[in-house]
Amino acid sequence: MNAFIKLIRPAQWIKNFFVFAPIVFGGALFSPVALGSSAAAFAAYCLAASSIYCFNDIHDVADDRRHPVKCHRPIASGEVSVGGAYAMMFGLLLLSAVPLLFLWASGYGREALLTGIVVLAYWIMNLGYCARLKQYAIIDVCVVAFGFVLRLLAGSMATGIVLSKWIVLMTFLITLFMSFAKRRDDVLRMEQTGEAPRKNTIRYNLTFINQAITITASVTLVCYIMYTVSPEVTVRTGADYLYLTCVPVLIGLLRYIQISVVDKKSGNPTKIMLHDRFIQITVLVWLLMFLAIIYF
Repeated sequence: MNAFIKLIRPAQWIKNFFVFAPIVFGGALFSPVALGSSAAAFAAYCLAASSIYCFNDIHDVADDRRHPVKCHRPIASGEVSVGGAYAMMFGLLLLSAVPLLFLWASGYGREALLTGIVVLAYWIMNLGYCARLKQYAIIDVCVVAFGFVLRLLAGSMATGIVLSKWIVLMTFLITLFMSFAKRRDDVLRMEQTGEAPRKNTIRYNLTFINQAITITASVTLVCYIMYTVSPEVTVRTGADYLYLTCVPVLIGLLRYIQISVVDKKSGNPTKIMLHDRFIQITVLVWLLMFLAIIYF
């Protein structure tokens, strides 16, 4: 049982909290209906994402067995058979429909259908990513970033909240930024060992990665500033001081760059979010400021 839990990577579900972004930014965080709809989309996304992790480990089993860390993954280590992983993969995909069926039964058929389409699009896109697309530099990080945009859209479809264009752009850019930071870790490992952790790592180098990180971080901050001063957002939320939340956003970006460039530990964004106290405090300060300005 522990091997199957490791296979579906529940720690990675933290990424799916992007599904709740529309109700946070849309001022509907304390709406029971919106919160319930977002929770259904979140559950569906978690199950679909875990299904993809199963396929990824099946597809990469040969490479994982040669990797110093990934060789301990359940399939690569022999704890879970390929057949068992396939059964888990399709079982999780079917289970991902259950939360949306509850949403449908609650009288939100259109929302459930649109959310299901988004989740299925994410699943299909990531099948392509695992099988082929991750072999191509730049395309790989763009697919990962677009996956987070789809999470955002799933939350939007489930609740009927229209997203600001700035939030959509910012979501794509900030996840692109973190993906480049993760690739930086791969480049460092390649330089140390002489072996590329990924097939496309040879198409990256530190000069390119550092410039890409700088560009994406800068444009992310600009998009967030544009969001906070956008007339449509100001009118909809009645908040005139959202621009103040740009301070923790800037500090958070600088901290992440410090982890990447100075500490050289940006290989696992989820681990950073779960264990770096500085990042956690920055996110908490941003969230409290944002909620205070929007809701109180």
